[in-house]
Amino acid sequence: MRKVYPDATAALAGLLRDGMVIHAGGFGLCGIPAALIEAVKESGVKNLTVVSNNAGIDDVGLGKLLRTRQIKKMIASYVGENAEFARQFLAGELEIEFNPQGTLAERIRAGGAGIPAFYTKTGVGTAVSEGKPTEVFDGETYVMERGIVADLALVHAWKGDTEGNLVYRRTARNFNPMMATAAKMTVAQVEHLVPVGTFDPDHVITPGVYVKRIVALPEGYEKLIENKTVRPREAA
Repeated sequence: MRKVYPDATAALAGLLRDGMVIHAGGFGLCGIPAALIEAVKESGVKNLTVVSNNAGIDDVGLGKLLRTRQIKKMIASYVGENAEFARQFLAGELEIEFNPQGTLAERIRAGGAGIPAFYTKTGVGTAVSEGKPTEVFDGETYVMERGIVADLALVHAWKGDTEGNLVYRRTARNFNPMMATAAKMTVAQVEHLVPVGTFDPDHVITPGVYVKRIVALPEGYEKLIENKTVRPREAA
């Protein structure tokens, strides 16, 4: 099966529909599938539920989909960098399901592992546990959390081969690998597309069996950062 597509729009052709659940990988703006998110925006699909550690920033990453009002619900952990997110949330225009960061990661991992639910102590006695079943184990109360399986996972990798084997780099590894396993369809954008056999098998993080479509990013693809902090230049 041919997995490599010429661009993000082609890679998502026939996959998008209103009301679907989408995983979007990355951490902050690091490792986000920005090209694929742009293609989602251009498609015009709406009423999306998006699972992501964060919601990008204004007009970058998922911030674009918030601006165009294509996202109906966010399942997320940290959203403090996005003013439009805050505005929609406070105005009651956006549904929010907040998760402790580790809980969100485990919900996605559980979905990929075929685990429908698990118990955790995190969030017990707080708003996080409201309306959720609890259970006592060894004298301690735990709250039940459900695994998450999306209709579509959008991930970013440093390198990928033509069979979809993926390697991530540093912080961009956050959330991308687990999301790749926890969806009915996974599409990857890669910085470097290489032939099969390039990777040492021990170095592959996401096996190609999980990845159905791949798009190589163009040379000079810009990777943004929320806040650049640099040390003042020393006087000569």
